[in-house]
Amino acid sequence: MSAASVQDENQARLDQIKADIIKRTICPDLAKDATQLVFGDGNPAAEIVFIGEAPGKNEDIQGKPFVGAAGKFLDEMLAQIGLKREDVYITNIVKYRPPNNRDPLPDEKKAFVPFLQAQLEVIRPTLVVTLGRHSMNCFLPDLHISRVHGSAKRIKINMKQTDDVLSLVILPLFHPAAALYNGGMRQTLLDDFAAIPRIIQRIKKENKS
Repeated sequence: MSAASVQDENQARLDQIKADIIKRTICPDLAKDATQLVFGDGNPAAEIVFIGEAPGKNEDIQGKPFVGAAGKFLDEMLAQIGLKREDVYITNIVKYRPPNNRDPLPDEKKAFVPFLQAQLEVIRPTLVVTLGRHSMNCFLPDLHISRVHGSAKRIKINMKQTDDVLSLVILPLFHPAAALYNGGMRQTLLDDFAAIPRIIQRIKKENKS
C-alpha cells in the first residue's frame, strides 16, 4: 500500500474515532462549555505523536491542538530537528477545553484515554512524546517527570481494537508552556527535543534486531 493510501485509510479511521466521541457524548459537562472538540492534527501516519493534556483557549477557538504560545514554541522545537507540524501528529489526552484552563480531572482523563489509545493504534508511531506530567502519567503513572524527562521508555499495552499488543516507546518531556515562564526550562526542553532524531534511529535499529 502506498504512503498516500495509508494516510487516507488512517485518516478515515481517526475520523471515525472522533465521531464516536461526539456520538457517545464523552464528558458532556466539558463539551457543553467548549466551542468544539479538539481531536488532533497532522500526519495520520506519522513517526512521532505528541500528546499534551487538554486544549486551551486558542485551541478551543481554532479546533487544533497547540496553536497558542506553547504551540509556537513547539513549532520552533520541531524546526530545530528539521520537522514541521505536517510531519508529525499532535493531540491531547482530553479533547475538550476545561473551564478557565484548569487541569483536567482524573475522571476526564480516564474517559478520554481509550480514544487516545485508539488513535495510537491507528497511527502506530515509532515514538510517542508526552508533553507534561498529565500526559506522561497516562503511560508511566509511577514516574516523576523531573527525574525521567528526556529518557525514552518502552511499554506494551493491550490493544482495544484487536487481541494484539501494541509496543510503544514513550519519551516524557516537560510541557512547552513551562518554558514560557522559566528560561531554564526552555533550554532543558530544547536539549531534550534535540535528542529525538537519535532516539528514533535507535528504536528503528532495535526493532530490526
